[in-house]
Amino acid sequence: MAATREALEIDGRTVRVSNLAKVLYPEDGTTKHDIIDYYLGVADMLLPQLSGRPLTRKRWPNGVTHEAFFEKNVPRGTPDWVRTVVLDSPGSSKGRETIRYPILDGLAPLLWVANLAALELHVPQWTVGARGAVREPDRLVIDLDPGAPAGLPECVEVAHAVRRCLEVAGLTAVPVTSGSKGLQMYAPVSGRQSGEELRQYARRIAEELERDMPELVVSRMTKTLRPGKVLLDWSQNNPAKTTICPYSLRGRPRANIACPRDWSELSDPSTLAQVHRNEMPGRLTTYGDLAEPLLHRGPRVPAG
Repeated sequence: MAATREALEIDGRTVRVSNLAKVLYPEDGTTKHDIIDYYLGVADMLLPQLSGRPLTRKRWPNGVTHEAFFEKNVPRGTPDWVRTVVLDSPGSSKGRETIRYPILDGLAPLLWVANLAALELHVPQWTVGARGAVREPDRLVIDLDPGAPAGLPECVEVAHAVRRCLEVAGLTAVPVTSGSKGLQMYAPVSGRQSGEELRQYARRIAEELERDMPELVVSRMTKTLRPGKVLLDWSQNNPAKTTICPYSLRGRPRANIACPRDWSELSDPSTLAQVHRNEMPGRLTTYGDLAEPLLHRGPRVPAG
């Protein structure tokens, strides 16, 4: 990769960049250059997780101590080599009937997004085909969201219970610490069932664990029920919703990431912590791509 003034040549594309020295995470000094360097460093693992998925970005142009905004539609000036897909947008808060999403399929589009200070990359559990047709979801997600004073240790205890439920159905559970408060549990599925079927299956797991672990688990979003417990958010399987993509940065005070974890790391709840971007080179050497199982089709989920 060769740099010329404020342009980078990568994969035969010219990507214009700016303000590379700008600090976007004041607490740990992470600059835009650091963000670009991180995303290019994890591209081999990140791009397959983004492949075919319409991308919603959360951008912090002035850094994480300033206002952020979600962006679905591609902005003006989007390079013509960025793949886009136009999808229906029923109920859009901005009154749009359709949205043109970017789909990141290479290093140059990833660099383009990073330069826009799109720190968080959010994707649905489904993909689109080469001609933009929406496919059925190919992965299930259950979001473990702790209500203070509960935190990661409580999430770990619940994650093991979720894992056991998924394994009964032959599903492979992949834990991902969110880079924020909790963690997500993913499992690859067949891609031959609707989002509603997956949502109802995840709901049954959440309600079952709420009955079995009432002191620790809640399946409803009612705020008064959540202090000291872990919400199992089964609704993330709604096709209209997105989750943070594995390996994405988070817009928190420090440049933490949504990090796939090995189950051995969840053996002692008291030692688990969120992962900073600086830890990723060592983690990749030790563990490799822990999200790789999500790239393969799994079984169908049990019918209700």
